[in-house]
Amino acid sequence: MTELPRTPWSNRPYQLCNRCVMDTSLPDIVFDGEGICNYCTSALERIRNELLPAPQRSEALERLVAKVRDEGRDREYDCVIGVSGGVDSTTVAFKVKELGLKPLAVHFDNGWNSELAVDNITRTLKTLEIDLYTHVVDWEEFRDLQLSFIKASVVNCEAPTDHGITALLFRTAAEQETRFILSGSNLATETIGAMPWGHVNQDLRHLKALHKRFGSVPLETMPTISVRDYLYYVFVKKLRQIPFLNYIDYDKEEWKKRLNDEIGWRDYGGKHHESVWTRFFQGYYLVSKVGYDKRRAHFSSLICSDQLTRDEALASLEHPPYEEGFLDEDFEFVLKKFGLSREEFDALVAAPVKGARDYPSHTFLFERLERYRGLFRRVATKA
Repeated sequence: MTELPRTPWSNRPYQLCNRCVMDTSLPDIVFDGEGICNYCTSALERIRNELLPAPQRSEALERLVAKVRDEGRDREYDCVIGVSGGVDSTTVAFKVKELGLKPLAVHFDNGWNSELAVDNITRTLKTLEIDLYTHVVDWEEFRDLQLSFIKASVVNCEAPTDHGITALLFRTAAEQETRFILSGSNLATETIGAMPWGHVNQDLRHLKALHKRFGSVPLETMPTISVRDYLYYVFVKKLRQIPFLNYIDYDKEEWKKRLNDEIGWRDYGGKHHESVWTRFFQGYYLVSKVGYDKRRAHFSSLICSDQLTRDEALASLEHPPYEEGFLDEDFEFVLKKFGLSREEFDALVAAPVKGARDYPSHTFLFERLERYRGLFRRVATKA
């Protein structure tokens, strides 16, 4: 059986947050005098500042729905939603349809969908009578791009997928002449998500630089979005990417049960595990590359939103990220998809970690714009 290596990031003494389950596997974690970490402290501050109390949330939802419906009255679709087969995006689909909106579902098919994800998407949209637009990226093209990130030895090898989804949603909304992208991002389950090894997913310069250096297949079917494109969509076209689940009482486990009961949706295990690559990336690649178990961020977000206790999270972390025997199956599948031997892949994982500064990127620009980040977020996500 394939073992999951646990690589310590540094020689600092091990410490676990006394409020959540973040620990010193993250090199930038800081603890206060009570042993509380900066990650959950920042998460709780965001929840307090950005998540409306229940009565105001209900009123805000009514205003949002009225605005979307009013602007889209004469159009076939009044909003765009991304679908992946996961619980977050399925909840959005269910709720917007329940509220009487006319969504167009958009799916980014990068070749990594699990059979369960495909079944969930098909079942959900058929039951709810929602039209679907699927953009299929040429596999050889996307494979080449993903391998470029792996060969570059940067940690966030999910960036090509995240970049493509964002680009596709904005492009589709503009084509459909609707201003509203209703997304499944939310404060209840995703408040803690940033990794110290990560980088802005929408940095097209960085994506192209890695592909130019390590790839060879032209990017002809891959949706892309530059900083200029993003600013144009938000400030000129006035498109808005609304974190829709922040407008409802989003209890993840309750919604899983409701979706299962009412439309036959089936749970896939972990967060974003509707993608085979994401499951492997979170369950093996991150652990092997930098010794980080991303379940800590997922569980800590749920702790901050009172949907999980710390003891429950610690008990879950006693189990490995993969069920016994399942890792070997995924490993074989990933190697076959990439066309790599185990030895080649292990060598790539073992290579020294690199960051955005090691390659051309817009790091300097994003740092200069950091002070305006809150403003950009408010403008881009407010109806």
